[in-house]
Amino acid sequence: MSAPHDSLDDPAYAALAWGRFRRILGWMAVLAIVCAAAGVATLYWWTGIMPLHMGIATALGIGLTVLMGGALMGLVFLSSGSGHDEHVDRFNEQYDPGRQD
Repeated sequence: MSAPHDSLDDPAYAALAWGRFRRILGWMAVLAIVCAAAGVATLYWWTGIMPLHMGIATALGIGLTVLMGGALMGLVFLSSGSGHDEHVDRFNEQYDPGRQD
């Protein structure tokens, strides 16, 4: 039994899909850095000079939150675009013990 051409089981398609995911994650990393810098700059504008640890914590908190959101959203797109969701749905329909035929 061979893997469908649009499945992550196909090495060529998996390389394409994971490459797209890495590209999305790269752009989200750039956006995370921009958001973190904007957050620290806004705090500086509101409060003036702040402790170094507060700036670091703010930048890490904002940046990692944006990056985590981008990573999770990218995985949702990867799962949906690769047909993995449909495969799981077919598996659940096939092996559902409470199914009424």
